[in-house]
Amino acid sequence: MRVLILGAGPAGLTVAERLRELAPGLGQQCEITMVSAEPFPPYSPPAMADYFLSGHRERLFWKGEGVCGRLGIDYRCGLHARHLDADKQQVEFSDGARLEYDRLVLATGSHPYTPLPGNELEDVYNFKSLTAADALVKRSRLGEVTSAVVVGAGFIGVEVALLLNDLGLEVTVIEQQTVMPRMLDDETAEMVRRALVARGITVHLHTTALSFCDLEGRAIGVVLDDGDMLKADVYIAATGIKPNVDYLAGSGIDLNWGVPVDETLATNLPGVWAAGDIAETADRMTGERYVHAIWPNATAQGRIVAERLLGYETVYEGAEAMNSLRHLGLPLIAAGSVEGDEELRVCHSGTLRKIVLTDNRIVGYRLAGDTHGAGIYRSLMLKKADVSRFRHELLDPRFGVGKLAA
Repeated sequence: MRVLILGAGPAGLTVAERLRELAPGLGQQCEITMVSAEPFPPYSPPAMADYFLSGHRERLFWKGEGVCGRLGIDYRCGLHARHLDADKQQVEFSDGARLEYDRLVLATGSHPYTPLPGNELEDVYNFKSLTAADALVKRSRLGEVTSAVVVGAGFIGVEVALLLNDLGLEVTVIEQQTVMPRMLDDETAEMVRRALVARGITVHLHTTALSFCDLEGRAIGVVLDDGDMLKADVYIAATGIKPNVDYLAGSGIDLNWGVPVDETLATNLPGVWAAGDIAETADRMTGERYVHAIWPNATAQGRIVAERLLGYETVYEGAEAMNSLRHLGLPLIAAGSVEGDEELRVCHSGTLRKIVLTDNRIVGYRLAGDTHGAGIYRSLMLKKADVSRFRHELLDPRFGVGKLAA
């Protein structure tokens, strides 16, 4: 069986690793080819900040830089998929090569979605790929840039702002709404905003960026909705992400924002699956279909795809909405829904704990300053357990397995 995996992120690599775990004796009967658009071994996007600050490569290349050789993968990097011909079961790439497959895994990830005029200008960067991020960090360390404007204060925007701040840049963040509006309620978002300001980062909320200003092909400012223009040495587009699906146009595959898949993560084309940032799946709690691009979803989907390729009857239970910040100085975990029937809340000594309930079941939680209990909350939420008998104990940071067993 020839397995072609497009993309070497956490989803794609997990597919390959799981295939080898389950079928180590298949050898040449299971030929795995993995193609990446980036000129690096498979790496961990969430570990980029740690890598740039510490220089340690172990976390970035979390499975080892030689993982493809160890797993017997034919790894081809620096190539972009250009067209899928489902009838011939082959994919054409940017170098003109065509690779045939028996089974195809779409794991090509996503790219920044920046619907602002001028987003293609020089000095406008993104942190969605190691290639782009590395170029900016090198310029920062050489002293070529000393200031940055980050457009967008979602999860990626906040992470980028913190990294650039740690690298010594003067950082300004622009956001149309509040900080991390998709994941945080107003109160928790305000705690994050204050933590950013305490780090020396300027934050402009309820401010809309209209365009990047152009001078001979370079960005020289960000035009705001009030007519002002913010200037810096560089600009980072962090207004969202869009799945990499352009190469699938005309292939016959169904497309929405991403690639819709069923509970087995199969697409509408026979022999083709999708995983990671490109896969449009159902939310585990709400049933809503969407692309939620986070590491746990990508790896969970990768495992399911590998098992389906080998004939296992496993199904995907759905995506999770969850984010955490490691470099803020304020521990933070947000998961699930922001709204429900009721909210349990406690705030003291710089910590905030919120648990959202519907029908006496946890549907979301926000922990800031103290993240103890996050694991047990997640377990109860995913199990949709009735918590009515111990709801008065839920906000206790010591709440855990011992209490549940009582």
